[in-house]
Amino acid sequence: MTSTHPLTAARTPARRREVLISGASIAGPALAFWLNRYGYAVTVVEKAAALRSGGYPVDVRGTALEVVRRMGILPQLRDAHVDLRRLTFLDADGGTVASVDPHAVAGSVAGQDLEVRRGDLTEALYGAVRDDVEFLFDDCVETLDQSGHGVDVTFRGGGRRTFDMVFGADGLHSRTRESLFGPEEQFHRYLGYCFAGFTLRNTFGLSHEVMMWNTPGRAAALYAVGDSDEVHALLTFAQPEAPDSFGAFRDPRAQRDLVAATFADAGWEVPGMLAALRDADDLFTDVVSQIRMPRWSSGRVALLGDAAYAPSFLTGQGSSLALVGAYMLAASLADRDAAAGFAAYEHGTRGFVTLNQDQIGEGDAPLFPTTARGLQRRNDMLRGLRAATVPSAEARPAHAALTLPPPRPGQPG
Repeated sequence: MTSTHPLTAARTPARRREVLISGASIAGPALAFWLNRYGYAVTVVEKAAALRSGGYPVDVRGTALEVVRRMGILPQLRDAHVDLRRLTFLDADGGTVASVDPHAVAGSVAGQDLEVRRGDLTEALYGAVRDDVEFLFDDCVETLDQSGHGVDVTFRGGGRRTFDMVFGADGLHSRTRESLFGPEEQFHRYLGYCFAGFTLRNTFGLSHEVMMWNTPGRAAALYAVGDSDEVHALLTFAQPEAPDSFGAFRDPRAQRDLVAATFADAGWEVPGMLAALRDADDLFTDVVSQIRMPRWSSGRVALLGDAAYAPSFLTGQGSSLALVGAYMLAASLADRDAAAGFAAYEHGTRGFVTLNQDQIGEGDAPLFPTTARGLQRRNDMLRGLRAATVPSAEARPAHAALTLPPPRPGQPG
């Protein structure tokens, strides 16, 4: 006869809490990695049909380096590091203003901070979790309905499921944020610039370098990653009033027309860049902005990465904040329920986020001066930089202002 004494009876395994993450770029897979470690059953839904490759190089700096080290992907990312060797600034006629060590301008620490192709980072994150979590590509969340027992989710593909928690890691223009908190405009902080990024053939003989042309309020950059036959092009321009980024500016023809009109009289290689822009199949345009929210969660749903606290590409910290935020959110939930975990996440992370967002103010982009006087001051500063000048590890304290807590013991159930 089987004993039913409490000390000998078999225990029923605790049910794994089921969670959904919307977005499979950087924040989403990073969060999936840590939540899986803490015993959660994780599903990631991504509207793209496959993992997105390519994209402009991104930085992994400061505290984020410790996150990827703890994930075990730091060696892989070091192998993928973009060895940028020279940053050359040009005047309106294409003449050289200064050629400097990139670290001296970017505030990165040579030998420590990483710059990798965005696709290489997403591949590394996906590779670390693909065998342990469920990925649903070519689908997205259509509706969220919170109740006492969980979050009822309807997918655009027609599926319906219930999760204990849902996380929005779906970028600057997050649909999760909109469905939970309302229109983006109330959290959107426009910084006074617009940009267009795309790739074109490397007919310039560039290798491991960036060349940047400037006139007041306009910049055109060519970024050669390694010895590739393609270069990344970036056209950035000041725009005091934000274009209709939530309407007409979303139209591809309107985007191309605005950029072409802004740079119509530009010199150097810009005319060829504009010609390539017209036919680019990877054109990405947007306003330069931040997301500032008074809170990052509601009920059983929380936001992270650009969806919650986009810092803008001007800070160089978007990917790093996504990685750090994912770690802190998962650690906060390791042995807490949603309410307590989300509160701990905000308490432990908000100061770090705000410090990094505050590195850039409205109309305050040192590389893209909006006036002739400002451009002259910047050029004088660049000429004064020695090629060997690189910042110390303390040069950008905001990047490493948060010390990660140790991984928490998971108590699923």
